[in-house]
This record gives sequence, C-alpha cells and structure tokens, in this order.
Amino acid sequence: MNKSKIIDNLSSKSDIFSADDIEKSIHTIIKFISESLAKTNRVEIRNFGTFSTRKRQRRISRNPKTGTSILVEAKFHPYFRASKYLKESLNK
Repeated sequence: MNKSKIIDNLSSKSDIFSADDIEKSIHTIIKFISESLAKTNRVEIRNFGTFSTRKRQRRISRNPKTGTSILVEAKFHPYFRASKYLKESLNK
C-alpha cells in the first residue's frame, strides 16, 4: 500500500476529516520523523515500533560492473524496529 492509498482509505473511513486534511497530516508526520532522524533523535510510536539511525563505518566496496574498488565514507542510515505488539499481530 502506498501513501495515496492510505490517504484514500482513511478519508473513506472518516466523515470528519477531508482527504486534504489527512494528506497534510501524513506529510507533517513524515516530515517530523525525517527531521528527528536527521538530528539523530529516536522516534517511538507505542504498539507500532521505533525509528532510529545507525552508523555505517567507512568501507571499501567494489563496482560490480568494472570490479574497481571504491571507498565508501561513513554514514548514517535509518533503522526501524517493530514493537512486540506489531510482530504478534502479523503472526496471528
């Protein structure tokens, strides 16, 4: 399911909020999570999971086409850990 389908599903289930309101809310939530992760802050949503960042060390990688070695600098990448409740609900 993509973002537009989520907006459509939520707007069809809600008489109070319009599709524009829901779209703005989703964009605001995503922006907040992205900005928090950029500051290396952790975002926890109870009964869903935790978003955080992890650091990848610099390493030597290879171009698969040419076989040449490339130095990849250290960087942060996003990490999501599902909550116990979410894991249990998937395995019912």
